[in-house]
Amino acid sequence: MEIKYGVISADSHAQLGPDAFLARMSKARFGDRIPHLRETTAPKTMLTRQSDRIVERWFVNGKIEEPRGVANCPAMMEDPSRTYFPQRWEEVPAGVYQPLERLKELDRDGIDAEILFPNPPTQEGVFFQGDAEFELACVQAYNDALMEEWRGASDRYVPLALIPYLGGIDQTVAEVRRIARLGYRGVVMVAEPASAVRGSGAWALAADHPGYKLKHFADPYWNPLWAACQDFDLTIHWHANAGIRVLAPVWKGYAPDQVWTSVVPAGFSALSQFIPLLVFSGILDRYPRLRWASAETGVGWLNYVLDACDHEWERRRLWSEGIAIRPSERLQRQFYVMSWFEVEGIKGCRLSPANIMWESDFPHNPSTYPQSHKVIGRMLEGVAEPTRRQILWENAARLYKML
Repeated sequence: MEIKYGVISADSHAQLGPDAFLARMSKARFGDRIPHLRETTAPKTMLTRQSDRIVERWFVNGKIEEPRGVANCPAMMEDPSRTYFPQRWEEVPAGVYQPLERLKELDRDGIDAEILFPNPPTQEGVFFQGDAEFELACVQAYNDALMEEWRGASDRYVPLALIPYLGGIDQTVAEVRRIARLGYRGVVMVAEPASAVRGSGAWALAADHPGYKLKHFADPYWNPLWAACQDFDLTIHWHANAGIRVLAPVWKGYAPDQVWTSVVPAGFSALSQFIPLLVFSGILDRYPRLRWASAETGVGWLNYVLDACDHEWERRRLWSEGIAIRPSERLQRQFYVMSWFEVEGIKGCRLSPANIMWESDFPHNPSTYPQSHKVIGRMLEGVAEPTRRQILWENAARLYKML
């Protein structure tokens, strides 16, 4: 792959088309449960303005998945506040879901390549709406579609795979082996599976399948997954809050723009509460070649977490409990973070610049598109050129084997 602009987005979002799941899942077996678009009345949410029009929404297992619209792409819509989601598929710009058209948008914004995270109906990266068989079929359809349609169109796209959870760890590992053969270089997963599967709203299982329970992230149950990802050199990714709900209650009197402003910044830093679990679980020590990446979270909160973990490690002599290496040193070896607009957070981050990657978050609301280079100029003003190259493209190119 050619580096023309000197920028790789380590977190962008690929939108699959309306037929992606219908073409890859058995109609005879799953019928209308298959993820598909359907007309409905506009659902009421705090993030959208009420409308009486007939709209379309993604339905998964018979229920609406994303109440705000058919695609999460406010950066491509003609809305200065970037809160508008297309309400019908014909409103979705081609550059959101057609890979070849998307390349034109990358050139317009001066972006060499994108690491691709999910978009609706897989925004959260899970299919917990049904049983294990349905989940696996959805996950495999997604993984096949993303590799065939996006990676097949251009090597400027590096897709990340989803994993199944509900069918047992052997099934999870089997899918990891399969996606590794397909050419994937990383997976997206929830941070704490036990909490996610017992959650509410978007995280709840369908009411007729209440029996599924998942083990805590630190439970040895997940060891075969960590081992497989290490063996296949697949980076594990947490995106945004990764299923960790820590938001304060939102006042119902807020307008949609105010809701966005009040909830988004808090969501970006949710993983600050989970990194200590990763460190003190011992997983990093047991799987020293396994890499982790935190996307759409920024870096400003990380220094305190590193200092606090080191402090506790020293105070409680945790090297005697199996945590052999100082937490900040271990994270330096295995953990990557991403940012797209911070100034001081980048310049003061305790992690080496070799662990920081830039992202555009295209086509979501906070995206730097179509002024990414202007944002980069402000963000990295005064940063030495070798460090700029690391953050803007070299780290991503190395981590995802792009050159």
